[in-house]
Amino acid sequence: MTTSVPPISEPDPSALTCPGDQVGPCATCQRKTQKYGRGGGPLCQWCFRSALEQWGPKVRHTNTRP
Repeated sequence: MTTSVPPISEPDPSALTCPGDQVGPCATCQRKTQKYGRGGGPLCQWCFRSALEQWGPKVRHTNTRP
């Protein structure tokens, strides 16, 4: 079952559960999402899913938090 991608104006669910200073734009679509450290390239769940389909299972999130 696939779900449709909401409009860009809707934030990623991760942005709704983290502190405001940890919210930033998705590196691909600019949707508000949780950012992962300085200089990171965060992806919203929909852009991450697209990258996963394109690059395969070697794509993963590396936690940069101390």
